[in-house]
Amino acid sequence: MRLNEIRDNPGARRGKKRLGRGIGSGLGKTSGRGVKGQKARTGVRIKGFEGGQMPLHRRLPKRGFKNLFRVEFQIVNLGRLQAAIDAGRLDAKADVTGAALHAAGLVRRAEAPIRLLAKGELKAKLTIDVQAASASAVAAVEKAGGTVVLPPQPAAAEPPGA
Repeated sequence: MRLNEIRDNPGARRGKKRLGRGIGSGLGKTSGRGVKGQKARTGVRIKGFEGGQMPLHRRLPKRGFKNLFRVEFQIVNLGRLQAAIDAGRLDAKADVTGAALHAAGLVRRAEAPIRLLAKGELKAKLTIDVQAASASAVAAVEKAGGTVVLPPQPAAAEPPGA
């Protein structure tokens, strides 16, 4: 076997369709596109088009409200923190921050806000730095001898006329 003798397996490659080369080719005239109309033309997308009838996505009513300023938290449970410490992925002596949680594989992104929840049991004494935590999670961490560091909350604005 030499380099000049290497060939593809028979039938591995097909020839290019030669469109519009006469009626005898089977792909002449309309080139396999059928007849006339918008779909016979090139560069056309008719996604959701229903022949002039009002499309389904415009017939259905709009529902609800999408808050543009909603904060999406990444959730971390106390049980998963303890499991990461037991597995050696998280150091109990160092501060637990977003970067440490990301390195341990508990959150997807280190820079996104993290919320601590009380599901599971925590035995280790930890200093946890997160953006939000449930009251029961804070109580469970403090019961184990640790602390939860939260960002300062903005003062509630007084209602006008009070």
